[in-house]
Amino acid sequence: MEKECRPWGYYEVLSDATDHKVKRIVVHPGQRLSLQRHQQRAEHWFVIRGGAIATLDGTDINLGIGQVIDIARGAWHRIRNDGTGDMAFIEIQTGEYFGEDDIERIADDYGRI
Repeated sequence: MEKECRPWGYYEVLSDATDHKVKRIVVHPGQRLSLQRHQQRAEHWFVIRGGAIATLDGTDINLGIGQVIDIARGAWHRIRNDGTGDMAFIEIQTGEYFGEDDIERIADDYGRI
């Protein structure tokens, strides 16, 4: 398994098949992913370490270890780590296409719009 480093942390692909993709995503303290949506996939997030604040269509939702959130296709979403240690979650993607070019960003702390 190879780590894909990003400005907010990193991810590892655990499974990549025609009908799903599974990633383990680690977000460093004080960091957050871009506010984004996908047209060709839905996502299911399961927090496995630390606490997270997920934003789903403008609403912030606190998530702790063992808690989940479902993100429908086309929903604006992001996740952030306001804690002092790394936060990790499992992301399960379902749909027809799982490429990184299915990310539409409207806000990003790292200039990737």
